[in-house]
Amino acid sequence: MRPANQALIVIDVQNDFCPGGALAVAGGDEIISRINMLMQDFETVILTQDWHPANHASFAANHPGAAPFSVTTMPYGPQILWPTHCVVATGGAEFHADLRTSLAQLIVRKGFRPGIDSYSAFFENDRQTPTGLEGYLRNRGVSAVTLVGLATDYCVAYSALDAARLGFTATVLEGATRAIDLNGSLAEARDKMRAAGVALEV
Repeated sequence: MRPANQALIVIDVQNDFCPGGALAVAGGDEIISRINMLMQDFETVILTQDWHPANHASFAANHPGAAPFSVTTMPYGPQILWPTHCVVATGGAEFHADLRTSLAQLIVRKGFRPGIDSYSAFFENDRQTPTGLEGYLRNRGVSAVTLVGLATDYCVAYSALDAARLGFTATVLEGATRAIDLNGSLAEARDKMRAAGVALEV
């Protein structure tokens, strides 16, 4: 068992991000068995869950004429327009059936406000609106977090960067993540994480 000050954050292992899903990450289901084993090693385990209303502003379908993966400008900055995914109370938003969700103590739902996307487990994309996860971790005495899940270059990386910014020791286990790698986004995310002091391990 890891020391009590360490937590595991499992990012968005949901059907829509796994093969066959609306925004499938290649090999997204391959990491689940390792994540299940990791969850048994931590006293504090958090799952995050994308939880979008159907009218979410980050969906290309809600911008007439816009193509998926194009970029628009929101009040908080540039925003990729995604295929419709992880819509509240749909099968695509559910955790993958193989993920042992019973081993987690907390589920953080994010992206439920229609006008703002939320990649990070800690903040929405305005970088200011908190999810409440920081307070939960501090109340549990956590000072170090290990991050796994989907996708390496978006929700995992944003979460790791915010964890480091908040003063947590942050580690990403790349072997327990998979990436979208949109236009070089994986290399960019790795560079940013390294520069922020996030440890990248296999």
